[in-house]
Amino acid sequence: MLRRAILALTLLTAGALVGLQAPAAAADSTNPGPYAVGYVDANVSASGRSFSARVYYPATTAGQNAPIAAGRFPAVAFGHGFLQAISKYAGTLTHLSSWGFVVAAPTSQGGLFPSHGAFADDLNAQLAWLVAQDATAGSRFNAHINTAKLGLSGHSMGAGASVLAGARNSAVTTVANLAAAETNPSAVTAAGTLTKPLMLLSGSADGTAPPASHQRPIYNAKPAPKQLRTITGGFHCGFMDSTSTFCDSGSISRATQLQITRRVLTDWFRFYLAGDTSLNDAVWGTAAHSDPQVVFEGVA
Repeated sequence: MLRRAILALTLLTAGALVGLQAPAAAADSTNPGPYAVGYVDANVSASGRSFSARVYYPATTAGQNAPIAAGRFPAVAFGHGFLQAISKYAGTLTHLSSWGFVVAAPTSQGGLFPSHGAFADDLNAQLAWLVAQDATAGSRFNAHINTAKLGLSGHSMGAGASVLAGARNSAVTTVANLAAAETNPSAVTAAGTLTKPLMLLSGSADGTAPPASHQRPIYNAKPAPKQLRTITGGFHCGFMDSTSTFCDSGSISRATQLQITRRVLTDWFRFYLAGDTSLNDAVWGTAAHSDPQVVFEGVA
C-alpha cells in the first residue's frame, strides 16, 4: 500500500510539473519557414485596376508554377520602391512565403513619375484580386486565401503607399513596412486615420528617407497601436537584395540588415496575420524592447 501511495504521489507531482511548464518558444523567424516557395507571374484585374504582379506562395515544391500547399494562408500586398524592380525584394518576399503567407508584388508605377495614390489603389486591388481568387473555381489560389487576414507592406515609396492603402481599406488587418517615405497624397495625413496596427521599420543611417523626416512623422500621426523600430546602422538600400543607382550605405552589411528585416517583419505578420501568440514577446514584450540590433518604440 505504501509503495502504491508513493507511486501515485510521484505521478501526480510529475503531472503538476508538466502543467507548470512554460509555453513552447516560438520558432525563430530569422530562418526560412517550413514551406517550400512557389511563384507565379499574374495579370491582375480588380477594383478597376489592371497590372502585372509576381505572387509568391507556400508550395509543395519550390519553383515557378509549383503546386500550392494545403491550407488557407494570409495574404500580403507589397509595394516596391521608386524605380526599383520587384526582383530587388525577392529574398524577403520568399522568406515571408516560407512562413505561410501569400505575398504579391505589383509591378505598376515603376516609371519616373509614379502616382503614389494610384499605387495605393493598386496594392488594395492586389488584395481584392487574391480574395476573389479564393472563390474562383480553377484558380491556383481557390480555397487557399484566408480572406479575413490581409496585410500591406512595401519599401520606401511603396511603404508610404501601403500607409495610404491601409487608410483606404477597412478589410486590411495590419500594415508593416520598410523605410516608409512621405508620399503625395500624404502618408503622414493618412496615418492619422489608420486604425489598424502599424509597424514602421527604419534604418538609423538611412540617407534617402531619414527616420526623422519620414518615418517619425508617420509614427507621430498614427494612433495606437503602432511601432517605430530602427535597425542600428541600417540604410535605405539595405532593405533590398542588391544595390542600385544612387544607393546609400550604413555601418552594417546588407546581409545583416536583411536578416534583421526578415526576422522583425515575419514576426509581426506571424503575430497579427497568422495568429501566433507565442510571438507576443518578440513583437511587444521584453525581447522586442531589449533587441540589441533594433531600437524599439511603440504604443500598444
